[in-house]
Amino acid sequence: MELSKEAVLEKANAVCKNTLMETLDIEIIDVGDDFILGKMPVTSKVYQPDGVLHGGATAALAETMGSFAVQILMHNKDVFVRGIEISANHLKSVKDGFVYARAVYLHKGRTTQLLEIRVTDDHDNLISLCKLTTIALPKSK
Repeated sequence: MELSKEAVLEKANAVCKNTLMETLDIEIIDVGDDFILGKMPVTSKVYQPDGVLHGGATAALAETMGSFAVQILMHNKDVFVRGIEISANHLKSVKDGFVYARAVYLHKGRTTQLLEIRVTDDHDNLISLCKLTTIALPKSK
């Protein structure tokens, strides 16, 4: 039996407790057949010294959404997912509100996956364009 969208979101957000995702207040807010969407508040917790969103926090949001996309959309409970390469082009600064990261597949292989993660602000401006390569490895029995 496949879980409902609400159950998937609840389960995904629950595993974020006591992790970097909780520290950065990252929340997974939507999932579909071919995407996952998360958000992160832009506060002083994620600023660089001059008072704008830190690129590292943006990359952490992007990698979180990309890795969750693989884990959830792959429908394979016998693997664990690890990011093996991430690139981020930061295009615009943000000082407040939220940033949203939408991850979609560019390549959905059994072992390696390539995702595009678009990070936008509250006004749908493109803040960063990220690419994430992941690997799905079998869990130990």
